[in-house]
Order: sequence, then structure tokens, then C-alpha cells
Amino acid sequence: MLYLISSGQRYHNLKELFLYLSKITAMRLCFVVIISFIVYSCVDDKKDTSRSISNVEIEIVHSDSVSIRAIQPVDANGVWFAGSNGKIGFVDGKNPKLATIQFADSLLSFRAIAKTDKAVFILSISNPAVIYKIGFNEKEATSMEEVYYEEGEKVFYDAMKFWNNLEGIAMGDPTNDCLSVIITKDGGNSWEKVSCDVLPKVEKGEAAFAASNSNIAIFEDKVWMVSGGMRARVFFSPDKGKSWKVFNTPIVEGGAMTGIYSVDFYDDNTGILFGGDWNNKENNFSNKALTTDGGKTWQLVSDGKEPGYRSSVKFVPNRNGQEIVAVGSLGISYSNDQGKNWRELSKEGFFAIEFVNDSVAFASGNNKIAKLTFKE
Repeated sequence: MLYLISSGQRYHNLKELFLYLSKITAMRLCFVVIISFIVYSCVDDKKDTSRSISNVEIEIVHSDSVSIRAIQPVDANGVWFAGSNGKIGFVDGKNPKLATIQFADSLLSFRAIAKTDKAVFILSISNPAVIYKIGFNEKEATSMEEVYYEEGEKVFYDAMKFWNNLEGIAMGDPTNDCLSVIITKDGGNSWEKVSCDVLPKVEKGEAAFAASNSNIAIFEDKVWMVSGGMRARVFFSPDKGKSWKVFNTPIVEGGAMTGIYSVDFYDDNTGILFGGDWNNKENNFSNKALTTDGGKTWQLVSDGKEPGYRSSVKFVPNRNGQEIVAVGSLGISYSNDQGKNWRELSKEGFFAIEFVNDSVAFASGNNKIAKLTFKE
């Protein structure tokens, strides 16, 4: 007798047919097991990993009579910094290695810092603007050279970042009808100012705040820069500064000290803005906003709720874009739900924060640098 099944295979006896069916059954079982494993793995990857930080341990690692708004950690024990009165240095544990930079007859004030694998860069804020490149070997400075100079009545730089070891960007207030943007493509050895023909025009009274070296956020080839004053907007480039767009935000604007003070992105879609009104730091309306579309649109979060003004905001690394910490002169605030709700961890004031990992960060403020350890 000839047995015919839907596959078109012919079997001359039941033994052959049963052998075929047993193989099919085993294959189907294996397929079900594989699918089940994949589904379980996907579910397991998305399992609830949320946590709730309840307190922060604050350890002062450096004290000095200097305002420090620019810090760059290298690990859990070391941090570079640049501040007022020409003071720059590296803090190793609690051992500072310091220098004072004088340009002509004046002490420069620094509020921007960035690092590559081979050098640290510091940028002074006002006229003249000077970038110094500091070469280092592990934790020892080996050289220092001037790599950029700009003079002008309106010169005032705010922040600096590097995409990689060769390409970096710095931004500042307008000297013409656009924000000042300078870019390096050779590891910081030379910098070129971007023409206002390329950048979006600023509006009257629109500028930026040198509050915490966090007016710039970068992710892959993208960069976001933020403004304040009469307008509070986000300037965006998808290609390392070759082309630009500008997006409106709901952050408070219209006053000399209103607007966006800090921006951070967790990935190319998820970003956070923080700011407010420096003259009314308790105000918590229209001072924090979230984007999930790369900065094109922004939605207010925790509007009318604490915290008020903050000068520096950061996503906590490796926490799925859910955990955020913001610092300012009024304290340290934490959210584990993308800014919908916040918890005050400390009333101690800081200007800037930079994370080392998901539990350790450095923060800087007036006369101090601190190591912060976040605990559940």
C-alpha cells in the first residue's frame, strides 16, 4: 500500500510513515522549545530593573576659594576640573594637582572642559576666549599649549564636548546673528568657527548660560545645543555640525535669566532639558521637559512640582533612560521615571554633575568638588 501525505512524499509502509512523522514531531517540538526560549529571553531582557535611590553620600574631595563649573571624571577616584581665578587641576583621590593660568595681566575664568584619550581641553568664558590643550600621561600633565584664540567684545563661550578622539565642538553666545560654534577635526590641535550662513539665526536677546558645561549633548554623530534668555530653543545637527535645525521648547523664556541651562540625551531619541529662572529658583513651572523623538518636540514633565531651577541634569548611565539626576544651588534631585516624579536627595548645592557609573558621580560647586555615591 502506498501512503501519501501533504508534503508530496510517498511511503510504502507504515514503518516509514511513522518514522517520518516522529521526525516531524521532534522538529516541531524543537521549534516550539526554541521559540519559547526566544520569547522568554525577550521577556527576561525587559524585566523590571527599576530601582529607587533613597539617599546620596557626599564626600568632599577638594576645597578651594574658586567657583568650579567644569569637571571631567576619568574614573571613580580621579577628576579634572577648571574654574575661576585661572585655577585648573586634577584631583586624584583627595590629592589635588593644581595650576593657575594667567593670560597677559589677567587670570582667565574657565567653565568648559572636555577630554580625549590623549588630552584635556579647557576653554575660558569671556574676551579673550582661549582653549588650552593639556597633554597627560595617565594622571600626570605633561604639556600645555594654546590651540585657539578669539577676541571680541561679545565673545563668551559656554560648553565643550568631543564626539571622539579627533572631533569636538564648543559653543557660546552670539557675536553676530548666530550662536558661536567652533569645531575641531584634528584632535583639538586647531579649531574653526562655523559660519552663520550654516547655523540657524538667533533672536534678539537669545544666548546661552555658562552654568555647568552642559549646554551641549552629543550622541553618535548628533549634537544638541540649548539657548536661554528671550528664547529657549534646541539647536540640532545630525552630522557633527555640517547642517542644523532649531526646535522650539516649552521651557520658560522671555527674561534675561530664563531658559534652558542644561541638556542631556540617553540615546538618539530620549533627551531631557532642565533650567528655569535663575532669579526665581523656587519656580517649578515650565522648567523641565522630555523628548522621545530626538528633540523635535518636547513635553513638560512634573510641571508645577519640585524641583525648581537646576543648572545641570544627567541621565544615570545604564538605567534604560529612566533614572535622571539634576543638581543646582538648591540641592540634588532624583527621578526614576523619566522626570515624572522627583525626590530630593540633598539640599547641598552644586553647579555641575558628571557620572562615572550608575552609582558614582562627581559634582562641583562654589569652592568644592565632591564625590557622590547614590544608594537605594
